[in-house]
Amino acid sequence: MTLRHGRPAVSIPGPSVIPDRVLAAMHRPMPNIYEGELVDVAMSVLADLPAIARTTTAEPFIVIGNGHAAWQMAIDNTLNRGDKVLVLESGTFAVAWGDMARVSGVDVEVLPGTDHEPVDPAAVGERLARDTDHDIAAGRGVLSDTASSCGIVLAAICLSLFVAWHPALFMVDAIASLGCDRFEMDEWGVDLTVAASQKGLMVPPGIAMVWAGERAIEAYDRGTDLRSGYSDWGPRMRPEAFYQRFAGTPPISHIYGMREALDMIGEEGGLDAVWARHEILATAVWDAIDAWSTEGGVVANIADRAHRSRATTTVRTGSTDANELRRRAESDFGLTLGLGIGPDRDHRFRIGHMGHLNPPMLLGTIGTIEATLTSMGVDVARSGAAASAASIGRLSGA
Repeated sequence: MTLRHGRPAVSIPGPSVIPDRVLAAMHRPMPNIYEGELVDVAMSVLADLPAIARTTTAEPFIVIGNGHAAWQMAIDNTLNRGDKVLVLESGTFAVAWGDMARVSGVDVEVLPGTDHEPVDPAAVGERLARDTDHDIAAGRGVLSDTASSCGIVLAAICLSLFVAWHPALFMVDAIASLGCDRFEMDEWGVDLTVAASQKGLMVPPGIAMVWAGERAIEAYDRGTDLRSGYSDWGPRMRPEAFYQRFAGTPPISHIYGMREALDMIGEEGGLDAVWARHEILATAVWDAIDAWSTEGGVVANIADRAHRSRATTTVRTGSTDANELRRRAESDFGLTLGLGIGPDRDHRFRIGHMGHLNPPMLLGTIGTIEATLTSMGVDVARSGAAASAASIGRLSGA
């Protein structure tokens, strides 16, 4: 017997749930790509993207591809072969960005972190202080890591860079949680940000974004030997024709979808309102996990709530087979959860709580996880579904 019949629910760390309004905006015949409405809409999206990264100075670029395409664009336009990059480890994806740079001929050094907590800002400052010859060309970290669900203390790390008086560019991967976790590109002194459409920005996978601050543009203008024709910022910044902003045919459907998604963020009350909603819903997830937790059983991967992503939560399951839990949740109840990535992946799963999400959707996810745990005979301390509902009621002021 299965109870999955009905509309399936997907609670993975991206692609996130796509709003019907965004899907409707994307469902259209192909327009004139040389002039008219498409050009106006595309330019309006480019004009509004800086506000999403909280910058008034950075140049936005749209690249057709996933987040890895944005990684590559950032590498190609700011670095040279042999440059040293300091990667701040806080899970899987910052290191993966470093691995991509290494393939391009960049010298990559990883400042070690753990799977359960962010890199220590003091360690960043100490490493940069030792780099008296300024061999490090760039530092890199992630706003939140979707494998570990760890969020770096970005403001403190940027302060470490400032205290060390180091000229390295500071680059941030905000793919997992832009629009979910607070991010202040200008205020925190971030030189380059990358993100993608399919998570907090509520648009299907297919486009990624790069915001290049003044110092990143200066690095480009000095010349880089990794520059490639497709990702070259020059024609995109100073196009002689509209198509050059996208190095060819624009991603038409995604442009219309992004326009709708940006409008929805504005209608909600802007980023501060969106961040507040994600804070409440993330807290409800964490309260559920705390309610379930038993010694050696279910527990949040990141112990300190201040260091957790507001977009994704990684759950360790102790001796319980997380793959079986995910299989049962999907096959028996119609809920898809994120698979484990990183250490002990067979005993962890991930809950995505990002983007187009409200209490009925989240409580359905939490209640179904609890039903799955019960069906497997897994002991829990108390009801996580009740804890989540109480949390939302309390924090919403109801």
